[in-house]
Amino acid sequence: MTQPAHAQNWFKVNLRDYYFLLFEQFRLGEILGRAPYDGWSEDEIRTALSEAARFFGERLAPLNTVGDEQGCKLVDGQVRTPAGFKEAWKELWETGWKGISLDSEWGGAGAPQAVYALMTEMVNGANPAFNTYPDLAMGVGELVSTLGTAEQRQRFCPNVYSGKWGGTMCLTEPQAGSDVGLARTRAVRNPDGTYSISGTKLFITAGDQDITENIIHLVLARVDGAPAGTKGLTLFIVPKIRIRPDGSLGQPNDVTVGRVEHKMGINGSATCVLNFGENDSCIGEPVGGEGKLHQGMAQMFRMMNHARIGTGLQALGVAAVAYLNALQYARERKQGASIKNWKDATAPRVPIIEHVDVRRMLLDMKARVEGLRALALKLVIHVDRARVASGKDDAAVAYHQGQVDLLVPLIKAYGSDQAFRICETAIQVHGGVGYTKDFPVEQYCRDSKIFSIYEGTNHIQAMDLVGRKLGQAGGNNMRVFLGDVATFVAAHGQHPVIGREAKLLGEAQEALMGTTMKFMAWFTGGQAELVPLSANRFLEMMSEVCVGWLLLEGAALAHEKKKALPEGHPDQAFYAGKIAAALYYARNVVATVPLKAQLIAREDTTPLEIPDAGFAGA
Repeated sequence: MTQPAHAQNWFKVNLRDYYFLLFEQFRLGEILGRAPYDGWSEDEIRTALSEAARFFGERLAPLNTVGDEQGCKLVDGQVRTPAGFKEAWKELWETGWKGISLDSEWGGAGAPQAVYALMTEMVNGANPAFNTYPDLAMGVGELVSTLGTAEQRQRFCPNVYSGKWGGTMCLTEPQAGSDVGLARTRAVRNPDGTYSISGTKLFITAGDQDITENIIHLVLARVDGAPAGTKGLTLFIVPKIRIRPDGSLGQPNDVTVGRVEHKMGINGSATCVLNFGENDSCIGEPVGGEGKLHQGMAQMFRMMNHARIGTGLQALGVAAVAYLNALQYARERKQGASIKNWKDATAPRVPIIEHVDVRRMLLDMKARVEGLRALALKLVIHVDRARVASGKDDAAVAYHQGQVDLLVPLIKAYGSDQAFRICETAIQVHGGVGYTKDFPVEQYCRDSKIFSIYEGTNHIQAMDLVGRKLGQAGGNNMRVFLGDVATFVAAHGQHPVIGREAKLLGEAQEALMGTTMKFMAWFTGGQAELVPLSANRFLEMMSEVCVGWLLLEGAALAHEKKKALPEGHPDQAFYAGKIAAALYYARNVVATVPLKAQLIAREDTTPLEIPDAGFAGA
């Protein structure tokens, strides 16, 4: 019945859904052939996605179990990554898939961000631990290429973007956790304009490895005399190995690994404690030069947004492959008789996909996975459309960028929370074997838990949403979002297939709008302590409205497409599946949004009122 996990390649991908979202629902073709995407066509994108899926499946997916079993080891101060990672890294950069959306200046192909996003989903579905290394490098490259001096751009970016050097993001410290303003890492100016860096950073993803010849650490530190809190932090470029003026590598830069964490999942990714300047010889330079001191948090947020979207795509990738493996298992595993023959002891055993509760679980996973994918693509296509409109239509740029800002906490927080639950459900579909290492879903579940903690815990995302994003542009970004949903509801309330569900969405949209006003009233009415009590629930409500809207939008399109197909066409079943997923999500998830609004409106303060000693007896 089972095979050892290492004996199979568990990677699976739903390319048909990719093409539906890109070219049918979100109409990416409207901006292809226009700068900066004038070198891309629909056929080229299809080919690229198909070839990338093949590479990720053949080269990276088989290493997923290897990485989980071997983990990373600290040997003589150097992290050793699992077998095969170094060779796979080299091949990954040779294929160009990680740099496919980069500008030609950096050797990229200038693909739309939507294409890069789907490749990111795929590579994480194949091997999320491995992908932490190139993803962090890409984030460093993006930040330095955007905010660095011209000299920094030329010194660091070609080597990072080519895969020659890796990268990390170093914020967290042992005493600070998520309270970055408590950072103690020091930066002391040297006579030559460089800075001596000293301090310890904790939980640094991909903090060290034996894959690249150098690692570029982006380190938040406080220059002596700087203000307290986050306003006094500066972002420094700190190479693991110093770089000579001619670009060659010099001596080690006094960056050492204190510990590699033993974790629940993503064991192939080295999560490190890094010590900077233990021997007083760690040198860094401010991103953007001397004139950018004390701007570290603003600079880091640029990388954080990249990382938060990336975390949502990590979560989606693992959730999607968990669902597809559960689906395959349900089609193949025979157990029990059909409910129609439940009294007949001699009835044949049927594939478990025929059992009602298994079908419910599969449809629940399908709806959530495809809804999260739609949310992610909606966000990145806003990015693509903003780039096309840049310099030509300021109003369009403001609209698209405003929606990106609003959706980032949704894809990160809701996406990562849902991914863990989807993986949990995938184990349930497998039954007892799902809890064993004979099948991959137990690893997917372990790997996925970190995503709700990465890049600011999900409560931080919720507070970012209600504390910052709702009020951006004078609240206009949120008004526009609610208006877009309302426009869809008005146009589809009488639809022959999704009409009732569109009305459910309308009720949810109104509940979300009312709750938005309640948050504003709490902020202005001296009841700010109520905000963090309900911020997570509000983010969940908004995410469910958004996902429900996008699924129903896809279902309305699928209905029209399905009608136009001849009987027996293979896309008949695909479109029927899109409709079923949307109806299920609207009836079972979107329908709960008004209830959540009612719960928020009750202003339950029990968590504030219970005495500390009341949580447990002495």
